[in-house]
Amino acid sequence: MKGQDWYQADEVAEEYEDLRFSGGGAFIDRREKEAVLSALGPIDDGHRVLEVACGTGRFTTMLADQGAEIVGLDISREMLEQGRENAADAGLSDTVEFLRGDASRLPFPDDHFDSVVAMRFFHLMDEPLEFMRELRRVSSDQVFFDTFNARSLRVLYTWLLPMGSRLYSERQVADLLGEVGMTLAGEEHDFVLPYGFYRGLPSVVAKPFRVVDELIGNTIPGDYVASVSYWDARVAGE
Repeated sequence: MKGQDWYQADEVAEEYEDLRFSGGGAFIDRREKEAVLSALGPIDDGHRVLEVACGTGRFTTMLADQGAEIVGLDISREMLEQGRENAADAGLSDTVEFLRGDASRLPFPDDHFDSVVAMRFFHLMDEPLEFMRELRRVSSDQVFFDTFNARSLRVLYTWLLPMGSRLYSERQVADLLGEVGMTLAGEEHDFVLPYGFYRGLPSVVAKPFRVVDELIGNTIPGDYVASVSYWDARVAGE
């Protein structure tokens, strides 16, 4: 996995949310949570969810609050500790389980979860197929994930990032799902302006850019050059 040492550093975990999701980054956080809730919701009590690469538990805690029976898995002890603190602050410690583990060897039986969520994950994978096979193996129905897109503005700066990024075409995503016996049930594309643009701006400055970004993004050309895609995949035949 790209940037594994960087990702597990104490200072990265402690500052992760403040650096990425404050100011203009709040628009990113809001949109990602909206995408996850739209794909999984409404969530019935007892709906079993695994979040892979859960980090500080942004989605883990949110889905637990919606009634999901959820496990958050991550390779970083430091990120998991932040996740536990966030769950405790939300009064959800008793309903969320955080587990350290390797996404290429998930410690669960086949079809154990109703849904598997993997956000901010596949851009780090040098060999995504082995990981997708594992996510499919433990899901009885749904795998929801995002990718960064090869035809977007992100291609101009991705090599500068601490962990780099693997960029995907729609054809590559379709081939990946076909290899593991999944079909695409839904897709959304967003952020003509890449994430990095928003993070450096205060919220009041970022807001008008986000308005314009959404207007462009709600067109066919906007979808074509969007930097992020959200994919709702289902087990074939479900």
